[in-house]
Amino acid sequence: MLLGKNKVKCDGFRWFSAQGNTCLENGSYLMNYLGCASCHQRDFVLISNKATEDDDGEEIVTYDHVCKNCDHVIARHEYTFSVVDEYQEYTMLCLLCGKAEDSISVLPDDPRQSAPLF
Repeated sequence: MLLGKNKVKCDGFRWFSAQGNTCLENGSYLMNYLGCASCHQRDFVLISNKATEDDDGEEIVTYDHVCKNCDHVIARHEYTFSVVDEYQEYTMLCLLCGKAEDSISVLPDDPRQSAPLF
């Protein structure tokens, strides 16, 4: 996989761009994508082998990013969702899309965002 800013993913080398709290359950984050490492074309990235698994209240979605032209597997995408205490927890890990996590309160007012009384 070719990545922007002169970064290339090679065997044995792992590079994850930090996406903050943007966690993709579907689709592709293409900001760093320069083209397929196999056919060198920059075209649409397809999703294949999508699977959803429910494991003890945690939803895990996995799929492959695949080159439209040569069917080369560009990256494997993993997205997780769970509810922990009073928060919805999201994570994403993918060589193409990057690494991200987010936590959102299920309550109308997030206790972490409330101002201190004193």
